[in-house]
Amino acid sequence: MRFLFVICFVSHLAIAQFAPPQGQAGSTAMYKDSSAFVAWASACKITRGLQDISNTSSGYATVGDSSSGVNIADGNVVSLGDGGYAICTFQNDIYDGPGYDFAVFENSFDGNYLEFGFIEVSSDGVNFFSFPATSNTQDTSQTGPFADSDATKVNNLAGKYIVQYGTPFDLSEMQGISGLDVNHITHVKIVDVVGSINATYATHDKNNNKVNDPWPTPYASCGFDLDAVGVINQQTGNAIKEINDNSFISVYPNPANSNLYVRLNKTFTDNASVSITDVNGKIVLKNDFLSNGNVLNFDVSALDNGFYFLQLRDNSNCITKKISIAK
Repeated sequence: MRFLFVICFVSHLAIAQFAPPQGQAGSTAMYKDSSAFVAWASACKITRGLQDISNTSSGYATVGDSSSGVNIADGNVVSLGDGGYAICTFQNDIYDGPGYDFAVFENSFDGNYLEFGFIEVSSDGVNFFSFPATSNTQDTSQTGPFADSDATKVNNLAGKYIVQYGTPFDLSEMQGISGLDVNHITHVKIVDVVGSINATYATHDKNNNKVNDPWPTPYASCGFDLDAVGVINQQTGNAIKEINDNSFISVYPNPANSNLYVRLNKTFTDNASVSITDVNGKIVLKNDFLSNGNVLNFDVSALDNGFYFLQLRDNSNCITKKISIAK
């Protein structure tokens, strides 16, 4: 019996733990003013849920409106209610680039009282696909209306972090899904986790575990409180995707502060040019080159800090690389 007990105990310890709250080592929390964010949701459509899904006479969540879910995170939120959802759209498509691609902001006041949301994405606004969420929170005892949650026990659920810090998502986890183009994400849907462990109302993670968070919360501000959706990897205005192929060109240093050098590693036509655009596709610097093997020098000292796109074009190639200006 002792041997069996030890085996069970070790198995319990082996359950995966995830990123901790903001400010702790290993946290993935992203501050709203991070230069990683190149854009924010430009429109948001809200479908409210009830204040208490188990009581149809409780009325719907009422705090905030659709305008609270757009632009930079500012603490002004729209409350979704039990099972309510928001669909956010963007000026340009989100794509699967290096690292995280977007982040969702909630308004947890202390980083311990957490209201979670499932995240779904779509490349046509019709067919939505859920990020594979995990909740290792126990589901035998209901998390009460004012009880705390442990961020290290959940993954791919929005709402892990304190206000002004977003939960990031990586589209590489959605590769290979039929009907989804991870390089042209047009819609991000945030769905409130009801939080009840009552089988009638419970919502579940990828392992069919009930997701347990504060419930019931029969208030006007109930459910997931959406603050913003920040974009990290965004298609340029002409929808050209970043290509990280150093066989064409090498760019250094990156980030740059005063000078950015571009080495051409392959042969291009006489019509080739290299330009730097802002996140809206506007050309801010351009250099037409005459021969291959050159090292081009861009003076970037006048550019604001943040992300830009370097584009090399000729008659048959268009190579795009993300660059960062940090002074």
